[in-house]
Amino acid sequence: MQLAGFFSSPAGSTPSSSVLGRLFKPAVGAALALATASSFAAGVTNMKIATVVWIGYGPFYVAESLDLFKKYNLKVSLQVFTDPALIPPAIASGAVDGGMLTYDQVVGQVAAGKAMKVVMPIDYSNGGDAIVADASIKSVKDFKGKKIGYNPLSPSDFLLSYALKVNGLSEKDISPVSMTPEAVPAAMASGQLTIGVTYEPSLSQILGQGGGKKFKVVFSSKDAPGLIADVLVFDDKVIKAKPTEISGLIKAYLDGMAYMKSKPDDAAKIIGKFMGVSAKEAQEQMSGVYNIPLAEMPKAFLPGKDTTSYFASGDVIGQLLKAKGQIKAVPAIEATFDASIVKTLAK
Repeated sequence: MQLAGFFSSPAGSTPSSSVLGRLFKPAVGAALALATASSFAAGVTNMKIATVVWIGYGPFYVAESLDLFKKYNLKVSLQVFTDPALIPPAIASGAVDGGMLTYDQVVGQVAAGKAMKVVMPIDYSNGGDAIVADASIKSVKDFKGKKIGYNPLSPSDFLLSYALKVNGLSEKDISPVSMTPEAVPAAMASGQLTIGVTYEPSLSQILGQGGGKKFKVVFSSKDAPGLIADVLVFDDKVIKAKPTEISGLIKAYLDGMAYMKSKPDDAAKIIGKFMGVSAKEAQEQMSGVYNIPLAEMPKAFLPGKDTTSYFASGDVIGQLLKAKGQIKAVPAIEATFDASIVKTLAK
């Protein structure tokens, strides 16, 4: 299967010393300028970071558009995947340096023996992921015996599993229909499905149908804050080999967050363009996520009972994945992250 967006952003080239050596330098000033340029280019590290189209990754979209990575000697290209399930194998194979995943994906990967670790919490969904249904569905309990469209092994799958569990149901009580998040709006509009699970921007597409009266949210990530958390992930070998580069990547992300705060209208235009929606729609979708500021990031790595702590959410996630047969045993939470870079930056 071809990885979506895998070849969309070729790595930038840097002039080599052998090429510069063949250039004629008529003046000392020109020679010094070329030498300086060569030295700077040689220090630039190219990185490919996998992502999906998700409003919570807005600071990264801003950072790429404004090339905020440059001052950290990085050339970063975001590789867009249409299916988040394809990102872990891309990281494992080295096709990308790292990626943006949901924390449940990380738990699953570590349980399978992969050395993938969270280096930074990005955001948690605060209504941006949701289960939507038509007027015939009053609550989650009405899902019994119904067809539900969602993407297996994705945040949608996890949200649905959690909603069913807390309402005394299981996947055995529904008829799952496999489809991508982007396919859910059309399936519901056509009447093929009365219930679907998706996230922004597809969520707004569904809720906007019929003048906003045809479908409604029955259960969303707002009902379980911190449970669907987006994270920046690298293989442990890459973390050990490129701590400075990863630190620079995080700093540029934080610069993107600062730009969003200082120039919200301009940031919304950039994010909207990346996501294929208007600036107004981008601003509306931002209310569905909470981007975690640097001062709060270390808390995610500390033990706690709140689901914004990986120790709390990780246990819930692990138990659900185990019950679904997706993992054999719940991994140690400490094995799912490396908090060293964030803790250093937050000092």
